[in-house]
Amino acid sequence: MIDPSTKAFCAEFGIEAVEGTAYPKLGQTRAIATVEKLRAKDEGIARLVMTTLAETRNNLACVDSVSLWATYFLVRKFRAEIESDPSAWLDAWDRMPVGFLQSRAQELSGTFHQKDALGGLLYERLRRVYGQQDLLEA
Repeated sequence: MIDPSTKAFCAEFGIEAVEGTAYPKLGQTRAIATVEKLRAKDEGIARLVMTTLAETRNNLACVDSVSLWATYFLVRKFRAEIESDPSAWLDAWDRMPVGFLQSRAQELSGTFHQKDALGGLLYERLRRVYGQQDLLEA
């Protein structure tokens, strides 16, 4: 059974928490243990993670353990940039094909941890937004 506070937390972001035996549909997650771990580590960062995945276009279907952890690490990395301009953060995520990048990360299964592979792919895209533009290829 899912803890009611975890269900309520997910619902705040328009995400339905479902049992681990269910196949999640659009707007659902079964990564309950991950959500609880993120909240225990830092409730504020957990909220930014959920906001990032829930409020950006085409990413709602990707709310699983891998995307939650990868997003958590990226929120920590880019915390100052997020606080400086939250809309730029969400705009950057709007443009990223998170589901497609997840499928690429899954191709590396057995070679890399999925959250690290996805995190690296997303980080490269985010550096295009937050990095030194003249050092990046055209």
